[in-house]
Amino acid sequence: MIAVNLSAVSEFVLLGFSEVSYLHPLLFIVFLSLYILTLMANIVIALIINGDNTLHTPMYFFLAHLSCLDVCYLSVIVPSILENLVVGRVGISKAGCALQMFFFLFFGVAECFLLAVMSFDRCVAVCYPLHYTITMNSRVCKSLIAGAYICGSTVGLVHTIVTFSLPFCGVAIDHFFCEIQPLLELLCGNTSPSEIQVIVVAIFAIVGPFLLIIYSYIRIISTILRMSSAESQKLLSTCSSHLLVVILFYGTASSMYLRPKSSYTASVDKLLSLSYTVVTPLLNPVIYSLRNEEVKIAFRKRWRKNNSVWK
Repeated sequence: MIAVNLSAVSEFVLLGFSEVSYLHPLLFIVFLSLYILTLMANIVIALIINGDNTLHTPMYFFLAHLSCLDVCYLSVIVPSILENLVVGRVGISKAGCALQMFFFLFFGVAECFLLAVMSFDRCVAVCYPLHYTITMNSRVCKSLIAGAYICGSTVGLVHTIVTFSLPFCGVAIDHFFCEIQPLLELLCGNTSPSEIQVIVVAIFAIVGPFLLIIYSYIRIISTILRMSSAESQKLLSTCSSHLLVVILFYGTASSMYLRPKSSYTASVDKLLSLSYTVVTPLLNPVIYSLRNEEVKIAFRKRWRKNNSVWK
């Protein structure tokens, strides 16, 4: 009878970081600061790329979309974290929980594929420079972006519809947002089919793009090593920075989604989630854009132009 009643719940409770309630004030300041800093960095980058004609190339086209994705991705999660840190346990409606999970998966999976697209773009630019403008033309770039968003929306819809069509035997989600693994803990009966579904989709959405990125960077690095110039050292440094962010993002996401429910540990899972929901969106603009000389030049031009207008 209890299971039947709970399966018809209209609201869940997000426990958040209840196990470290004494750290809530400090965590609130840290997450709010990171959120504001990440939003500002990504918005500024998107505006600079959009407003400077010299940056209207495939690489910066993808970077602008990455910045927009990071803003959306972060805004799905961090407000929920901040609310939880202020008021403690947070109630969220079943519909609201479903929407949060859909948008998190939509933006997260789209970013997985976008990072793979960006690595492919760099591979073509470094390995086949003479064919770059033909291969990465406007139609191809738009199609690749559309494909990333389609994959994100498909994965989001599949997981959300399947998960929320099943009966729940609990309401307390031991997490800071509606992620699929903690929700599996609340499902009634045998959850093996749902676990298999999560792993199969993760292989497609995480492992697939990651393997493409690794292949692209192997080609890039092998091409760079055949060069004998200062430019090759700069490219190697850039590649190593990109790979570090990629390994952090895909590694933590894989650790979360490519294992059975029996191995879930709430405290560890929260740390893993923070890595790909908060840390990576902050590192992306630093690694991909702010270390880029062309972006720095465009930023200085925009800064001088704005200063002259205000004067």
